[in-house]
Amino acid sequence: MASVQAPSPPIPRGTVHRPDVAVVTLTLLWAGAVAVLALWWFQGQGESGLDGWLNGAATMAGMLAGYLCAVLVALMARVPILENQVGSDRVARWHAMVGRYTIFLVITHVVLFIWADSGGGRGGGGTLWDDIVGMVTRSTDMVYATIGTVAMLAVGFVSVRALRRRIRYETWYYLHLTTYAAIYLAFLHQVSMGHTVGGTIGARTAWYSLYLGATVLVLWYRVWIPVRTNLRHRLRVEAVTVEAPGVWSVFVRGQHLDELAPMPGQFFRWRFLAPHLRWASSPYSLSGAPASNMLRITVKDAGTHSAAIATLRPGTRVWAEGPYGAMTADRRRRNKVLLIAGGIGVTPLRTLFETLPASPGDLTLLYRARRAEDLALWRELSAIAESRDARLLSTVDAEDGTLAPLTADVLRATVPDIQQHDVYLCGPPAMADAAREALRAAGVPGRHIHQESYSW
Repeated sequence: MASVQAPSPPIPRGTVHRPDVAVVTLTLLWAGAVAVLALWWFQGQGESGLDGWLNGAATMAGMLAGYLCAVLVALMARVPILENQVGSDRVARWHAMVGRYTIFLVITHVVLFIWADSGGGRGGGGTLWDDIVGMVTRSTDMVYATIGTVAMLAVGFVSVRALRRRIRYETWYYLHLTTYAAIYLAFLHQVSMGHTVGGTIGARTAWYSLYLGATVLVLWYRVWIPVRTNLRHRLRVEAVTVEAPGVWSVFVRGQHLDELAPMPGQFFRWRFLAPHLRWASSPYSLSGAPASNMLRITVKDAGTHSAAIATLRPGTRVWAEGPYGAMTADRRRRNKVLLIAGGIGVTPLRTLFETLPASPGDLTLLYRARRAEDLALWRELSAIAESRDARLLSTVDAEDGTLAPLTADVLRATVPDIQQHDVYLCGPPAMADAAREALRAAGVPGRHIHQESYSW
């Protein structure tokens, strides 16, 4: 049985004042785009006529695409301040949005340059194919850029949601890694052939600094830090236990784990060096308070990877990256807290239920599952609730399979003063979306609903 922490006094309201990292980051990203447009405007003038206009527009699209490529790399770097203050899921949505803009700008850049190269559609004595081949083979850097562009478009294609759902996560992940090569292949021609980008020492310095900075972030946070962390902590599977039908807890032993300092509600990306598992890194939340030599995660059978967790043997080496996640006590602004868990989404909320400061009666956990036997970790939750004088409630589907609804009326009846609560929400996407809508309908402001998604 996990140890239970005694309740602490509730937090004073309005004592947390810090810059909104998301707002600051987005402001900086927009400022960078404006700077790129200013560079194009002040150094890219001089051509006239239709061909000049097409070249100018193509250059602008290419410069913006080049800038967004560096942003894409930086957003993939798992920078802790973004992962832990903004949230991994929100950063992933930014990355996807920037990727769509990048693909659009790359296509625009290519089409406009081909159009300009062919004489603005007036014809230059050859076929369109001749114009394309001539442009691609103009220099070695253009060949590299073409390869990079094709690779980038391919990655964008397999990232379309409808197609992404049809392929294995591991396949999508390793195809996605080719984005790095694609971006740097395309980068070479921006400086060597772009007079606006490479025309002055200042412009070249700014462009190289941008890409060098993005590269350093990736190498530091996705290569050096994980290598150093795993060599230091030497993680191995200690045991695997059954918590509920299709649900297992994995105990991972290591050295000096207190140095990782994970906060309740956070997760790691786990790679188990075992058959069928070593090629994928999956996010799983801690499901218990960390000890100096032991971490625990709890996993539900939701596919090939998670099902293979049950076959792990003691001694299996583990590679972990983290901690990540913004669904922590730092988000809390009110004394009263409601935790809503759906299925295996209970894992991060279990640690919050144990550790969030709260006066007796101010902390409630509502656990939603299909069947009573699917309420994983229920004994631990009951012990925590009893020790802390907190409320622990469950809702399960009827025996005939009828869903137990989480509507605004149900939430208000369960927690009459729900408008005075901060709400932490974690569960399957459909359940979480429905619960969020019900919370808003019940009068809970969006800024007091804290949610993080781990779906890809």
